[in-house]
Amino acid sequence: MLSHLNDKSVFLASQSPRRKELLQSLNITFQVRPTSVSESYPSTIPIREVAEFLARKKAHFFTIQNNEIYITADTVVVSNQRILNKPKNETEAEQMLLSLSNQSHTVYTGVCVQSKEKKISFTEGTEVFFNPLTAKEIEHYIQQHHPFDKAGGYGIQDWIGRIGISKINGCYYNVMGLPLSRLYSFLLKL
Repeated sequence: MLSHLNDKSVFLASQSPRRKELLQSLNITFQVRPTSVSESYPSTIPIREVAEFLARKKAHFFTIQNNEIYITADTVVVSNQRILNKPKNETEAEQMLLSLSNQSHTVYTGVCVQSKEKKISFTEGTEVFFNPLTAKEIEHYIQQHHPFDKAGGYGIQDWIGRIGISKINGCYYNVMGLPLSRLYSFLLKL
């Protein structure tokens, strides 16, 4: 149980409705305080470390006061050694989903948990396997679900995840944007 957080002010530094919903499911009282930090990163860092680098970069945005805890996170989808960001339009979303169709890819979420005394960060990776997707399925998904706020152009919890994902190796919630089990264990250490 996270009862030691009752006397703390917890902040989720994210505008993601999915991260908010996931953190609420841990029964933590928190406020949302998003950042406006550029999501740029050096091209020299290993692709597996990009999400954690961005989570730590977001954490630097805040000046932590006593009794405050900030949670920052970033998620990247990696397919064929290439990061698939959020699609800017329907064409990009379609191209991303076509590239993921009948393939596996890895979703990395980097998380940084910070108090005045401690800063802890980690990366969680989950391998996701897609069935072959038809052009009609992709078009339907884009038209009905508008996945422009999702890395890789899809949400595992959406219709496309229900019909298109055959299996995953790793944490389901990580693919949604917040690896709850690991986050919980790190919050216990604060």
